[in-house]
Amino acid sequence: MSAISEVTIRRTRREDVGVIVAMLADDPLGGVRERIEDPLPQSYFTAFEQLTRDPNILLVVAEDGEGAVVGCLQLCILPGLSSQGASRGLIEDVRVAKHCRSRGIGEQMVQWAVVEARARGCKVVELLTHHTRVDAQRFYERLGFARSHVGMTVRF
Repeated sequence: MSAISEVTIRRTRREDVGVIVAMLADDPLGGVRERIEDPLPQSYFTAFEQLTRDPNILLVVAEDGEGAVVGCLQLCILPGLSSQGASRGLIEDVRVAKHCRSRGIGEQMVQWAVVEARARGCKVVELLTHHTRVDAQRFYERLGFARSHVGMTVRF
């Protein structure tokens, strides 16, 4: 696949929710967690409204030159007392449309998120990826992220 030119990163709009959910569902883990139905379950739109009202959360999409949504991510700015009151950026739900993978889109989105977190005063940027996503781990390490934590989860 050829490299894609610069993508445009913009805040997500309500009409993007279906495309985002489709990208979230397009892997073995997401295929189990997400519900692709027509119409989409209201829970996705309720969550979208909550996300857009929180000034510390940026849900963004990447658009190609024709305006098609080809990627998404969520950047959370988490104020904290540790590290002398430093805020941290948390990158979550990074996805690139299957037909656009390996073209530099994910790298552009993650680099955007790091720059944005720094501009908002964050002293560290972290991300989470499932332990089974070995390719994603290599990708993040290539971008300069280092393994630093042991994550634990409780699901309800």
